[in-house]
Amino acid sequence: MSAPPSAMWRCLVIEDDEANARYIADGFRGMGHVAVVCRDGADALARATGEAWDLVILDRMLPNGVDGLSILSTLRNLGLRTPVLVLSALSALDERVRGLKAGGDDYLAKPFAFSELAARAEALVRRSRTGPELRVLQVADLRLDLGSRKVERAGRAIALQPREFRLLACLMLNAGQVMTRTMLLEAVWDYQFDPQTNVIDVQISRLRTKLDAAGGPSLIHTERGVGYRLAAPDAPDPPPA
Repeated sequence: MSAPPSAMWRCLVIEDDEANARYIADGFRGMGHVAVVCRDGADALARATGEAWDLVILDRMLPNGVDGLSILSTLRNLGLRTPVLVLSALSALDERVRGLKAGGDDYLAKPFAFSELAARAEALVRRSRTGPELRVLQVADLRLDLGSRKVERAGRAIALQPREFRLLACLMLNAGQVMTRTMLLEAVWDYQFDPQTNVIDVQISRLRTKLDAAGGPSLIHTERGVGYRLAAPDAPDPPPA
């Protein structure tokens, strides 16, 4: 059964214009919801991927030339299905299509009436709540909570840096599948190209050390020449490509 429109939900508002962000956040708060504003692209990306949200309101153009669609692509590459409503002054048909193809669930052109934004937001949240919410990931005795950002193995807490947390979340969301270096660069580092560094191998090594120190066999497997795969010790190897 879907949640009623009046049920409280958490919304992340990614908007660099202070007045517009306040207008949206105050409107949602007045409806009884929780609204958090991020005006910086880097902070917005960290919060969007590291916390559990019922809805993200995403502005297309952010400071320092950041395109909101890059944040959207990262969310989808990580496997996060949080509803995203894209806001933009770019109202041409091809721009709306581009936003939807990037993984947006709805697209609203500026200027807009809050009543329309609220109605669209309620519809997206209601639709997403028809199924179970993905907040906790578990593989074998490894547990990751997307909401609290806590990681445990066999009941023992593991302290991770923000990038390590995103890397582990990406691997766990795609458990059993081989994640190539290109896929990890796009999902965790937001690179659309290979910078020709060993940054992934270094981060994987640090992450593996922390996970293995908590006890039990290693869960991160190296697929030589391809990338990495996180899987339970007794999981079958993936079929050859």
